[in-house]
Amino acid sequence: MTRPPAAAKPMRWAADAVATMREGARVRLDYSAQSLWRVDRMVEDLRREGTPYDAVEAVLRGFGAYAGEVIARQSGAEWWTSGGDHWIRTPDGLLWDPMDEARRCFAGHGSLRLLCRDATGAARP
Repeated sequence: MTRPPAAAKPMRWAADAVATMREGARVRLDYSAQSLWRVDRMVEDLRREGTPYDAVEAVLRGFGAYAGEVIARQSGAEWWTSGGDHWIRTPDGLLWDPMDEARRCFAGHGSLRLLCRDATGAARP
């Protein structure tokens, strides 16, 4: 199955995040909903350590894209893009912003795991 052009960048960002975590942190991300627990914990660790946002902006984008790919693979959602922003559109027509949720998670107000749960639950008939 061919993915829409809007998926090209987020898929690459997600793959980069997976490779970076595997090689740098020895953490295996397998595109499962359960793996988002680990991602949430890694973001929480970065926040708790006081890492400046500018230093982790690309990492958060990768984690958000990874969460979006998890949602897409679990629910049949598709990536949408406009003006440089990327969202996931679930089969029920709802739009989800996993990159913003990663930023919210870093600020202490979000969860990629819960976003996935909500998005994939909303996509079920």
